[in-house]
Amino acid sequence: MRPAFSVVFLTTLIGAAQGLFLALFAAEFLGSVPRELLVRASIAVVVLAAGGLVASFFHLGRPERAWRSAAMWRTSWLSREVIALPAFMALAAAYGWARAHDASGAVLLGIGASVACLALFFCTAMIYASIRFLQEWASPLTAANFVLMGCASGLTLAAGLAALFAPALSPAYAAWAVAATLLAFAVRMASLARNARLVPRSTTRSAIGARSAPVQQKSRGFTGGSFNTHEFFHGVGAGGMRTVRALFVLLAFIVPAVMLAAARGSQAMIVAAFIVQYAGLVAERWYFLADARHPQNLYYQSVA
Repeated sequence: MRPAFSVVFLTTLIGAAQGLFLALFAAEFLGSVPRELLVRASIAVVVLAAGGLVASFFHLGRPERAWRSAAMWRTSWLSREVIALPAFMALAAAYGWARAHDASGAVLLGIGASVACLALFFCTAMIYASIRFLQEWASPLTAANFVLMGCASGLTLAAGLAALFAPALSPAYAAWAVAATLLAFAVRMASLARNARLVPRSTTRSAIGARSAPVQQKSRGFTGGSFNTHEFFHGVGAGGMRTVRALFVLLAFIVPAVMLAAARGSQAMIVAAFIVQYAGLVAERWYFLADARHPQNLYYQSVA
C-alpha cells in the first residue's frame, strides 16, 4: 500500500496523546501527582490529539464534508474512530480543567477519558485489522502494537514533563517508558516474524481461475499509470524497505530505551529520547502501511 503521511501523523500523534493521558491518570489514580503536572500534561494531550485531527483532514478529498464520516458508525471502524477521538479530547480537556480548578468530579472525568482513550485505540487498530484480505494487518498483533507503541511514546513524554514539573516522578516514568518500549519492541518483532511467514492467499492462477500449470504474467495490459498503480503500491524496492525497517527498530525502540535508561532524570536526555522515538514511530507507521501487499498488485505491478 502507499502510505499517506496524513495517516502516519494522525496515528502517531494521537497514540502519544493517548499514552500520555493513561500514564498521567494512572499515576494520579495510584498516588499523589502535583497539580501543575496534571494540568500541563492534559494540555499536551489535547494539543497532540488536535494535531492528529488536523493531519487527518489532509487525507480527505472533500474536507468540508468531514462530518459525514461519522454517519456509518454502526458498521465502520473509521466512523467509530471519528466519534471516539473528539470524545477523548473533550473528556481529557474537561479533566485538565477540573484539576486546574479543583472541581469535583475530576476522577469520574478521568475514568471517562480513559475509557474513551482505550476505545480510540481499539477503533484505530481495527480500521486495519478488520481488512481480512490484507494479511499483514489482519492480526490481533495490530491492536497490540498500536496500544503498546502509543503507551511507550506517551510514557516517554510523561517522563520529560515530570522532569520539568515533578522531578520526583521522572525516574519512575522513565523506567515504565523503558519497560513499555521493550514490550512494544518484542510484540513488533513478533508481528514482523509473522508477516515474513505469510503465504499469499491469492495468486495469478487463482485470480483467473486457471487449473493448469503455473501462470506467468508478462504485462498488465497498458503502459500508463492509473489510480491503482499510484495508490496501492509504495514504489520502494526491497532494499529500501529493509532500510526503513532497520531504521525504525533502532529509533523507535533500541536507542530511546538506552537513552531513557541512562537519563537519570535529565530533562534534556528524556526530551531527546522522545524526539528520537517519535521519529522512529513515524518510520514504523510508514512501514506498517507500506508492508501490506494488496492482492490487486498481482496484476498492476507487472509491467512487461
